[in-house]
Amino acid sequence: MNQLPIILGALGPIFTLILLGLGLRRFGFPGDGFWPAAERFTYFILFPALLVQRLALARLGDYAVGPVAAVIVMLLLGMTALVYALRPWLKVDGPAFTSVYQGAIRFNTYVGLAVALAVFQTEGGTVAALVMAIMIPLINVLCVLVLTVHAGGSATVAGVARGLLTNPLILGCLTGIGLNLSGIGLPWGSAAVLDILARAALPLGLLAVGAGLRLEGLGRPGLLAAVSTLKLLVLPMLAAALCGLLQPGRLETAVLVTFAALPGAPTAYILARQLNGDTSLIAAIVTVETAAALVTLPAVLVWVA
Repeated sequence: MNQLPIILGALGPIFTLILLGLGLRRFGFPGDGFWPAAERFTYFILFPALLVQRLALARLGDYAVGPVAAVIVMLLLGMTALVYALRPWLKVDGPAFTSVYQGAIRFNTYVGLAVALAVFQTEGGTVAALVMAIMIPLINVLCVLVLTVHAGGSATVAGVARGLLTNPLILGCLTGIGLNLSGIGLPWGSAAVLDILARAALPLGLLAVGAGLRLEGLGRPGLLAAVSTLKLLVLPMLAAALCGLLQPGRLETAVLVTFAALPGAPTAYILARQLNGDTSLIAAIVTVETAAALVTLPAVLVWVA
């Protein structure tokens, strides 16, 4: 328990920025048009710059990439099987089931990288970027498949592939890894430019996370509690069990369990809107998970530590 003050000190600024973003949006400052633009700027420019910077200069050979990838694949497929097994008990229709699934499997990248850097320092940020490079494509494929099957979405193989190949976070990860493996690194003074952009990514991203939370659609407390429990408690326990089995390393285990304990992401709402999912339910799930993570995430981090 002597780790608790350190962890709370690291997480405090992160959740303060999220709450500040929520408050600013509720009071209409600086205007409704600002937040979508800020989120897009962070998603397409600032966050990819941060990922390129982290991965291009990392010593990738120091990390257990193979076991990390194996844990991620088994974790996501295991949670998929569990959510399907629980579907009769949840008593939800097709579109609502897709929101339950997204709420149980997606994670908030902004919060994840901010926590990894705050708690596990520079090396934790590098491992977090590696985890994201593996996890994001697989999660997107799984979520699109579930939405297509259960919500009548019209996704095609070509459309899914195009979405993955144009995802700025995936492109940022691939670019950083490519620059690293090629030995090029960050040439021509790009390191200084990327450093400036990277410093702006997490503060603006966390404010946008808070601004994107919706306080409507919270009328199904039992279902919201069940999904939040799956995401914030069951998934990290499953991640810890798989890490114990596959032994990816201490730091890798800590980051993997932390990512499993993250709240859901606002991008789930966007995908639900595009593919006929239950948008009000996924918005409520992400909001409740983010609020609950104020309690559950410190507890998981103390356990990991």
